[in-house]
Amino acid sequence: MSRNWVMDIEIMHTKYGVNNKVKEFDANKLAAFLEFRINFLKEELTELQNAQSGDDAVDALIDLCVVAIGTLDSMGVDAYKAWEAVLTANLAKEVGIKATRPNPLGLPDLIKPEGWKSPSHADNIGLFAKIF
Repeated sequence: MSRNWVMDIEIMHTKYGVNNKVKEFDANKLAAFLEFRINFLKEELTELQNAQSGDDAVDALIDLCVVAIGTLDSMGVDAYKAWEAVLTANLAKEVGIKATRPNPLGLPDLIKPEGWKSPSHADNIGLFAKIF
């Protein structure tokens, strides 16, 4: 085990031959694979919503991460690069009030300031290019 989740998922996928299999998929099979992964994420989110203990909640959240990172990995996306792009964009936001999103807990809300640019993944979409 390591502290590098992306690498851990890559090791798991290599062990079980997931990525080699997914690389063989045509556009239709890739679309079906993506739908399968979306449903898998929904299943894990439902487990989180139905958690009866802290143990259940932690397990569901980790499973969400595993499926999300695993989907990026199996689709040939550089998750490190994608993460950096999203984090950079998020760190360019400012604390403010977003009128369209209720904030009953009073937590800091991140607002896109004038000139904010959303992250681009155009050069890092891997096998998603076959679907979209």
